[in-house]
Amino acid sequence: MSWLALLCAGAFEIVGVAGFERLTRRIYASGLLLGVGGFGLGLACLHYAMHSIPMAVAYGVFTGVGAVGSTLLGILFWGDSARPARLVCVLAIVVAVVGLKSSY
Repeated sequence: MSWLALLCAGAFEIVGVAGFERLTRRIYASGLLLGVGGFGLGLACLHYAMHSIPMAVAYGVFTGVGAVGSTLLGILFWGDSARPARLVCVLAIVVAVVGLKSSY
């Protein structure tokens, strides 16, 4: 159950980043709601997950899921770069997260 909470934490972090993106486009009400709500729920899920997953592993997976998800969201919806070098770096993050989970 802790790993599910950790994945949810990463997903909520992506929601929070999407909220910040809306704030930068001056869409204040929904941006603030998504940002505060997403990051708040993400940290709550991370807190729950850290009861049984070591801090270094939990935080590494949390930030990895958030970074990969936010990068993919930016590529798919906001026209961010999808250069091969960037995608290789995202793949490296995925490999590192899988390695953290495997080493637990």
